[in-house]
Amino acid sequence: MSGSDTLNRALFDDVMVPNYNPAAIIPVRGEGSRVWDQSGREFIDFAGGIAVNCLGHCHPALVKALNEQGNKLWHLSNVMTNEPALQLAKTLVDSTFAERVYFANSGAEANEAALKLARRYALEHHGEEKDQIIAFTQGFHGRTFFTVSVGGQPAYSDGFGPKPGGIDHLAYNDIEGFKALISDRTCAVMLEPIQGEGGIVPADAEFLRQVRELCDQHNALLIFDEVQTGVGRTGKLYAYEHYGIAPDILTTAKALGGGFPIAAMLTTAKVAASLKVGTHGSTYGGNPLACAVANAVLDVVNTDAVLNGVAQREAQLRAGLEAINAKYDVFSEVRGKGLLMGAVLNEQYKGKARDFLVASVDEGLMCLVAGANVVRFTPSLVIPEADLAEGLARFERAVAKVVNG
Repeated sequence: MSGSDTLNRALFDDVMVPNYNPAAIIPVRGEGSRVWDQSGREFIDFAGGIAVNCLGHCHPALVKALNEQGNKLWHLSNVMTNEPALQLAKTLVDSTFAERVYFANSGAEANEAALKLARRYALEHHGEEKDQIIAFTQGFHGRTFFTVSVGGQPAYSDGFGPKPGGIDHLAYNDIEGFKALISDRTCAVMLEPIQGEGGIVPADAEFLRQVRELCDQHNALLIFDEVQTGVGRTGKLYAYEHYGIAPDILTTAKALGGGFPIAAMLTTAKVAASLKVGTHGSTYGGNPLACAVANAVLDVVNTDAVLNGVAQREAQLRAGLEAINAKYDVFSEVRGKGLLMGAVLNEQYKGKARDFLVASVDEGLMCLVAGANVVRFTPSLVIPEADLAEGLARFERAVAKVVNG
């Protein structure tokens, strides 16, 4: 037990900025795919800290890496490099299309770096007229002012004054609209292979293929935001591997540290050359503690056993959700890839995703929403079959509760 008498939900309202509205429960301990709150009540975790805890809570390999590094070296800044950062960069280069890596602390920071790099590359190679960034409605790329402006959800970017310019949005998967919008003025195209916050919407393979082709024709850089889809979430180390194409820049965060804050921007040597000394930086980027944990994450995740296991767990989760739907008729479809799944509410339950989330917590299950109409599931990539089954049983009780009022 912790100091639950004083460290309670009411204290949040007294001491925290009110931009969040957290649940009443306060978790204090986790192990694997189970979490316990201050009163000792147990929950099954289908949320994973929003696709972050890719190996569940307190995975032994991650705890070991953190403890070992914690007894060696915590921080240097980028005045010097360090061994964990070098090892992590080498692993990422060896495992992907990339030739160069930049480390940051969050997905927003990695995306900020990617956008700045794309603009700088276009300026150096093509001139200042080539500044257009194309992105997609319902996309989400972080909360810095640049990334939230590129993200296609005005509710997140309105109300903070003039926005960065040169950014155009169009509907996701709309290839005809994209053909009409892209030109030699386009410096970069940014997209998620599966839109996460926007409702777990997968890209059409042909759409991605043609976007890649058109970017090449117009000398535009293609940026894949794999903050949510990366590090095994879809059954490949990165989702671009499913499509037979590679981006010019890829961003990764969330699951990269398995719960420890870290992010990276991956790119080619040619593109990376535009971020010369002094053009961009981060005090904590490449922190030894974070990189040591991320190395341990990749050692576990980037294996056939774990990546193949994602497909097996996807099949179990999808079948379970479809069985629930056959009984209660609440979803119009179950979509997504790997363990990034969305149950889309049908017309009768439109706008009620949060009701299902709240009912789930009451039944001892942690899940997420992706907008008002999608219940989102991002469990651990190694969640035991028994925990998946029990979580689905709890979710079924939550669905019944919502349906029966």
